[in-house]
Amino acid sequence: MEKLGPADPQRIGAYRLLARLGAGGMGQVFLARSDRGRTVAVKLVRQELAEQEEFRARFRQEVLAARRVGGYWTAPVLDADTEAAIPWVATGYVAGPSLEAVVGHDHGALPERSVRILAAGLAHALKDIHAAELIHRDLKPSNVLVTIDGPRVIDFGIARALETVTDGGLTRTGALVGSPGFMAPEQVRGDRITPACDVFCLGSVLSYAATGDLPFGTANSGVHALMFRIAQEEPDLAGVPEGIADLVRQCLRKDPASRPTLDDILERTGAEDTVTDGRSRDPWLPGMLVAQLGRHAVQLLDTEDPESPEGSEGGAGAAEGAEVSRPRRPYPSLPSGAPPQAPSGAGPRTPAPQTPEGLISA
Repeated sequence: MEKLGPADPQRIGAYRLLARLGAGGMGQVFLARSDRGRTVAVKLVRQELAEQEEFRARFRQEVLAARRVGGYWTAPVLDADTEAAIPWVATGYVAGPSLEAVVGHDHGALPERSVRILAAGLAHALKDIHAAELIHRDLKPSNVLVTIDGPRVIDFGIARALETVTDGGLTRTGALVGSPGFMAPEQVRGDRITPACDVFCLGSVLSYAATGDLPFGTANSGVHALMFRIAQEEPDLAGVPEGIADLVRQCLRKDPASRPTLDDILERTGAEDTVTDGRSRDPWLPGMLVAQLGRHAVQLLDTEDPESPEGSEGGAGAAEGAEVSRPRRPYPSLPSGAPPQAPSGAGPRTPAPQTPEGLISA
């Protein structure tokens, strides 16, 4: 987390901003707290995107769809204002680092048992996302948060709003849609995307978690060379433990129809014996990682509201531009029969390993 800058708003909608969590292709992400004390992550759309009605229409549609995702393994959309001068969306906050931070910086590759339980949790998350008729399309280590209970997936659905500002696979600023290293061959080729795309990305995430390396190498030799390897060459799974190597290899098949289903993955990972109701039944992480997660939670508890700007009343909207909101109106209700939201949440964003600057990530 970083302190708020002088140009950052003090409030977004009903949420008091506490700190910066990161930034992505869609905009800035802030740690915030509601008036009732709930900690959330608020994503503020980039101004240049907010000025495009095409983007706004898709963003509005995707936020509504994402609110329908139920289950324990994803981050719920709690609130949004898609009609504000600068649209925003608030999700629950998960007090845990990203898988990219854990593997790439804090700990290194995870043991086989941890990767197996990671696979089960991610398969459950993808089932919930697909049940809402969404495809994640950008499952990668920075979109997977690590908690004591198990993994949590963030940024489902909403990332698709960015597709409306693309031309031939490239955005108008030249950034690729998706994250090289964690794209499926059909994404690289520009073919029709199906839920099997997320299964391929799951295989790449599991390979990274088990080895600390990407199965098709990094973009050091160029993004187009990396995408060629994804589309045409076999993955390098030399360091993946034998017990899960076959499953990872099958997830990474080029033909979407030949990849295992999510139910197959749950059966092969022994999910019934390892996870239930959004929790790992037994400790699933090495001890030092459990200690790190405890410190992360303490840091969150110690995060206080920033001091109010001098001369303000109650600290809200004291300076011009300090508040990003419009007169509040009830948010459109969910369709009848929509699944209930689980009390999980979304947390900080960190760049995916070896991802060139400017790549789209919500």
